[in-house]
Amino acid sequence: MKFGPVPVLEAVGAILAHSKPVDGGVLKKGSPLSEADVQKLAATGARTVTVARLEPHDVHENAAASAFAQAVVQDGEGQGIRVSGAGTGRVNLYATAPGILEITPGSVERVNAIDPMISIATLPRWQRVEPGMMVATIKIIAYAVTKTALADVCAAAQSCLTIRQAAFRSVTLIETQTGAEPNSDKGRNATHARLSRLGVALEPQMQVPHKTAPLAAALWQAQGDVIFILTASATSDPADVAPAAVRAAGGTVERFGMPVDPGNLLFVGDLKGKPVIGLPGCARSPALNGADWVLERVLCGVGISADDIAAMGVGGLLKDIPTRPVPRKRIETPTE
Repeated sequence: MKFGPVPVLEAVGAILAHSKPVDGGVLKKGSPLSEADVQKLAATGARTVTVARLEPHDVHENAAASAFAQAVVQDGEGQGIRVSGAGTGRVNLYATAPGILEITPGSVERVNAIDPMISIATLPRWQRVEPGMMVATIKIIAYAVTKTALADVCAAAQSCLTIRQAAFRSVTLIETQTGAEPNSDKGRNATHARLSRLGVALEPQMQVPHKTAPLAAALWQAQGDVIFILTASATSDPADVAPAAVRAAGGTVERFGMPVDPGNLLFVGDLKGKPVIGLPGCARSPALNGADWVLERVLCGVGISADDIAAMGVGGLLKDIPTRPVPRKRIETPTE
């Protein structure tokens, strides 16, 4: 592409680089200049105008953006993504279903390293999305890019974004209680709201005493595809009541604790092939916490390992919530 100033009368067919006021209005940047446009520019007294001229090996910004988007989204319905029309070198991608955004590892970085004039910006990997939410934007920064660069980008971007929808239909929430009175509905209501966003049902209520044996029995009776445990007293050790109950029921505890705050006191495990998530106390609040990151991935069928949870520490310092009994900002630095 050739870019720069040219005599006004020689600019017919070129792309206007910068908007220009003329008699009767404004010629907008990015517009191809017609003979009439050039005459209007000349009438302003301008002798030169800055334009872009495409060469045979170039692709116009809108065509390039559309081609790039089609490489990213080859199966719109299957990937759960809708592609907008192109304008000013931009195409937006929108979720068509609830779920989480899966991004092929390293794909966005590779694409954005090919040519700085060709770019894609996305939501964070594994971000929960809803229908109509923008998940990515593609922008061709120059007025044109080379066919070679575009081909390389399209090859690297093949189906790199997908909305992973819920892979499980139902969840059983088992709550423990320390007294005779039943628990409030706070935790159940917050859990129901989280599941509803992904289209997952919450099974009938289960509340048991905060003891290992009855909790283990409830785990065996749980009908949901996934089991959540919310204890009346915080789970503060891998040998505490809830993890012990999972093991007593014949299950395994794969990870206790996570480097996300709020949400530290979470654990994940497995029982008879069912995922088990021990929720931290902050899950009673609708505010974002570490449990959201784990349960959303689990419910959408994305395996989560101890290493995955360990990696959540980067970005894991979340906003304080009013229900925290000792907000971080009130904790004084200990002195010796």
